[in-house]
Amino acid sequence: MILSALLRSRAGFGVLCGVLVPVLGCGPEEPKYTPKSASTVKANIPPPPTLPQLKKKEGDAYTIAGVVHDMRSVVHRPEVMGKQLSLVGYIVKTNLVPCKDDKAAKKEDCTPACAVHKGGKGDPVDCEAPVPTFYIADSKDEKTAIIPVMGWSSNYARIYDAIEEMEKTTTLEKEKEVKIEDPVWGIALPNPLPAVGAKVKVTGSYSTTFARSSAGIQANPKYGILTVEKIEYLEEAPELATLPTMKPRKKKDK
Repeated sequence: MILSALLRSRAGFGVLCGVLVPVLGCGPEEPKYTPKSASTVKANIPPPPTLPQLKKKEGDAYTIAGVVHDMRSVVHRPEVMGKQLSLVGYIVKTNLVPCKDDKAAKKEDCTPACAVHKGGKGDPVDCEAPVPTFYIADSKDEKTAIIPVMGWSSNYARIYDAIEEMEKTTTLEKEKEVKIEDPVWGIALPNPLPAVGAKVKVTGSYSTTFARSSAGIQANPKYGILTVEKIEYLEEAPELATLPTMKPRKKKDK
């Protein structure tokens, strides 16, 4: 009867179990631990990616990657910001292209038809055009890491005059002699005019802003802007620069 009473209560069962464990054991038998050998299967881990070795300079000129790196560096930023320096790269884009919407020319970064005319007369009052600009990069197919180059023409009328004068010549030698002055900024337009595909060395002041335009300050805090004073052509562009509404141009024989 005592044993039956103990089994009917949880506390009694615990007491009975404590007494009998040393002799008979109580509850289910614990499973034995069986050690397992280490796996011989190797994990298929891909090798670490090979990062491109970007050059900081090409000769005495900065690459785009090089100058942007220094511009973003706390240590090297004072060495490039606001300094006269040279950049080398490919022209990957210009804004000497027609607009989808002339009224949105600044937003689209294109040439509105109202700005394409002979020099000596101003644009219509409602004509808003961006500053003539070309963009350089370290490779011909780069779309993101690009630096705008400004300051080589104050408006599209000067570019129009330059193209007209160049097209009047009959030989390449004569075309290279054409000089068009920009009286607004007191400079001569580059010859040949900037065109996509050319490799150039541009020298001027590097900063994150361009304040020469009457249209207001232009800013590019991510990659900077070069206000150019000198352009050297290292490789020719496959096609000559032109403007919307003007005829396509053909290269002259020597």
